[in-house]
Amino acid sequence: MTPRFLPAGDTALLVELADLDAVLALFASLGADLPPGVIELVPAARTLAVTFDRHLTTAERLAAEIAGRDLSARPEGGGREVDIPVIYDGQDLAEVAALTGLSEAEVIRRHADTPWRAAFTGFAPGFCYLTGGDPVLAVPRRQSPRTAIPAGSVALAGEFSGVYPQQSPGGWQIIGTTPMPMWDLSRSPPARIAPGDLVRFVPHTGRNLSAPRPASPAPDAAAPEARLDIVSAPFPALFQDAGRLSQLAQGVAASGAADMGAFRALNRLLGNPAGTAAVEIGAGPLKLRASRVCTLAVTGADRQITVNGGPGFATHCPIPVDAGDEIAIGAPRNGCYSYLGARGGFDVTPVLGSAATDTLAHIGPEALRAGGWIGLANGPAQALGPVEPMPLLPKPGALIVVDVIPGPRADWFPPETLALFTAQDWLVTPRSSRIGKRLEGTPLHRNDSRELPSEATMTGAIQVPHSGQPVLFLPDHPLTGGYPVIATVAADHLDLAAQVPPGARLRFRPRIPFAAIPPDRPEVSR
Repeated sequence: MTPRFLPAGDTALLVELADLDAVLALFASLGADLPPGVIELVPAARTLAVTFDRHLTTAERLAAEIAGRDLSARPEGGGREVDIPVIYDGQDLAEVAALTGLSEAEVIRRHADTPWRAAFTGFAPGFCYLTGGDPVLAVPRRQSPRTAIPAGSVALAGEFSGVYPQQSPGGWQIIGTTPMPMWDLSRSPPARIAPGDLVRFVPHTGRNLSAPRPASPAPDAAAPEARLDIVSAPFPALFQDAGRLSQLAQGVAASGAADMGAFRALNRLLGNPAGTAAVEIGAGPLKLRASRVCTLAVTGADRQITVNGGPGFATHCPIPVDAGDEIAIGAPRNGCYSYLGARGGFDVTPVLGSAATDTLAHIGPEALRAGGWIGLANGPAQALGPVEPMPLLPKPGALIVVDVIPGPRADWFPPETLALFTAQDWLVTPRSSRIGKRLEGTPLHRNDSRELPSEATMTGAIQVPHSGQPVLFLPDHPLTGGYPVIATVAADHLDLAAQVPPGARLRFRPRIPFAAIPPDRPEVSR
């Protein structure tokens, strides 16, 4: 099969190949000789996602480079042998039996008797796609994904099996549970399974099978003298920064601030080095008490800010604070996300190289709650920057037009469905989060029920599950998914899309028609 090149937004390319071996061969080839401008590679079942810096290269140039690679060499096996104890008590076991025409006992036997090979990681840290099992167990995903699947769930989808490392949304068919943790930051490496490992599932009845003891929690650190005490926080706030970069292929998402523009503006305003961690405030409000003199600022969504109940301060300008002052930050009057920073930064310990808190993967500093505190780092800073202009962010009830790049799976939908996608207004529902905005409107249906092999998804991807109600992925989204992505939000509209609050409506405007990218296509402005 000749590689097919599909747009995945304007900063990523999806290379569609014949099979998993071809994917791994191309992954190895590109990893050994990375083309200029390529940032990360994400292998999946039939595709390889290539993210790139659009200032250094183009999708067309990369397609031409990739098309010339030799994929005849096939990667060899290897890896360790890993036994995973399983209690086959999954809520979808009966449905899997019905789909396969087997008894439940026979489903269990076939799942456990055939060794599985770990092919690639994705979806979430510690989630490894296992292939090579009994082909009879190839079953479709659920018609609508669950919003929360428990950690340790052993599941099937298509040709793959896998174990959910943490509670997360997902559409796989659950057939059992295991107490063995798949992802543990106290281990090195944190992932229990790595690509190339041979995995065997060992049935257990549940008797004499206890979950391993969790690592002892670190003792509470003493509150520093320079800090902001959290007086009240009805909704937890999160540390965020520019995110964890260059780890997508290991199943670790970038995460980071939902509105990168507001995050960068905050550090410019405070004179902090670029990338200095901030506190992301969602639904709000938040009340703090300062132990020392400091300078704070809030950017992003417009909120009422008062010090000791006095006259209000505006967002996007410095706020001088004395020791003992109480700072009250109200709920957003528009938008969704605000960013609180201090001149000199906060004292926060990075996790895997970043202070970002990933709510899906549960990686990063703990959420900030009432009774806790935020340490002031008092780091080096430059002069305060000029007051930043207040952005015009949407309010509930508003209609916001967001530009999208159709694809990579727009051709999975008939023309009338593609027209419906862009012609209607989509309601942003209250079930939205940093993982994604759940949208509601006239459902988008396909003429067939083909299963899409799991493939990489990007921030801004608009995925359409069987229900037909799209999900617009935000920074904490799953890295791979098995539902087709009809379009991806343009890079310069990602911040705006993130700030659209529940109750507002979205309309999607294609920038270009959908088309695969031929390697010899003349370069165009994207």
